[in-house]
Amino acid sequence: MTEARKLAAILVADIVGFSRLTASDEDRTLARIRALRSDLVDPTIAVHRGRVVKSTGDGVLSEFRSGVDAVRCAMDLQAGMIERNSGLPAERRIELRIGIHIGDVVEEADGDLMGDGVNIAARLEGIAKPGTICLSEDAYRQVRSRLDLEMCDLGERVLKNIAEPMRVYALEVGAPARGHLC
Repeated sequence: MTEARKLAAILVADIVGFSRLTASDEDRTLARIRALRSDLVDPTIAVHRGRVVKSTGDGVLSEFRSGVDAVRCAMDLQAGMIERNSGLPAERRIELRIGIHIGDVVEEADGDLMGDGVNIAARLEGIAKPGTICLSEDAYRQVRSRLDLEMCDLGERVLKNIAEPMRVYALEVGAPARGHLC
């Protein structure tokens, strides 16, 4: 069998302004990103029982068996970024946008994931503000009563190349209640 369908919590994270950062100081930026992956991103995903499916220069696609684990991982990633950016000027900060969706995916024989579940998580990452986490309604329903979080309902959103609008929720780590997301 070359592929299998399954339900998974998908987390997609991306570095905001990667091209700008590399254009201003490519060597330092790439070294910082390598350190970020080895010291924060990969270990945090592993601690929360996730699996890195693939990474790009400025992003990562990961899979979790639980939406709660995916959201806790995202929160820890964003908290780690706040710590790492402390004291840096705005133009040198590395910030993440994260999207999380729970849905049906197709797992290829090599472990790669494809399908709407992945596409929706990627589209949610794309609409997230720097430093925030956007959740689909499906992910939100799985975590709302299990995690004590202040989330903002962003309403129905049309996501690029996704057939139907989707309700989206946003979470900002380290922000005061009712921060600038709502």
